[in-house]
Amino acid sequence: MFLNNIFYTIKPLIPRQIQIFLRRQVVRYKRKKYSHIWPIDPKAGKPPEGWQRWPENKKFALVLSHDVDTQKGHDKCHQLMEIEESLGFRSSFNFVPERYTVSKTLLKDITDRGFQVCVHGLKHDGKLFSSRKIFERRFERINQYIKEWDVEGFTTPSMLRNPEWIYELNVKHCTSTFDTDPFEPQSHGIGVIFPFYMKDKFCGKGYVELPYTLPQDFTLFILMKEQTIDIWKKKLYWIAKKGGMALFISHTDYMNFDKQKNDPEEYPVEYYLEFLKYIKAKYEGDYYHALPMEIAKFWEENMPS
Repeated sequence: MFLNNIFYTIKPLIPRQIQIFLRRQVVRYKRKKYSHIWPIDPKAGKPPEGWQRWPENKKFALVLSHDVDTQKGHDKCHQLMEIEESLGFRSSFNFVPERYTVSKTLLKDITDRGFQVCVHGLKHDGKLFSSRKIFERRFERINQYIKEWDVEGFTTPSMLRNPEWIYELNVKHCTSTFDTDPFEPQSHGIGVIFPFYMKDKFCGKGYVELPYTLPQDFTLFILMKEQTIDIWKKKLYWIAKKGGMALFISHTDYMNFDKQKNDPEEYPVEYYLEFLKYIKAKYEGDYYHALPMEIAKFWEENMPS
């Protein structure tokens, strides 16, 4: 955590191109070092004690989620919703309240169309969990947005987290970790492809943690420069075989919708479209497709311990 605090303090002073270059070198090294647990950690497939099956007797769960990190990403949300609607999918859009202007009209349209809105930190500057003092200054404002937007979910920026502090947020579910992702700032994964319930033994408050289990698009296409969705396919096949939860986080910020030459930090939205079509063709009838809040409700009711 100490090194992360230093990095996010000096990050604004480092040109973005240099940041990406340095991260690519780290990712190249870690990809070799952790090839035994990424993209698949064999130990993460063990189901929790007492586990039966997903609703409707489905083999595995499918959850689509989008972190919207910038104004640029915010302004692409309608385009992404149209793609998902055309194929019968729904997803969660996770917004940063105090980094850019969040349209209340957009928030209403998202929920009116059967999608979900979640809060994604407060400023996305890497500092929310850097100290107790900073967290105390910010968590009440986060709770204000949770109330104002009438949402029940939270995703932590950059997967920086302190599970004990998250209890103070008025949410029913949270995505703050992953089964395996050695490329994140807090790189230790939870080692499980199922949700789990977090409960504070002192105050009694709790929430359902929904770890993401498919590699993030930024890691694959921007840092690793992958040009196919083969890694997504491989990981999804394994999750489906183990009967877990395939929770996917993508970013509208990095998707290119105009089919012209991509910026250095963009990839063709066709990759995501191809993945949705692949899911629908190969796994139709096998997956329980639900919003994060629906998965959390099911888990709290059936697996509260």
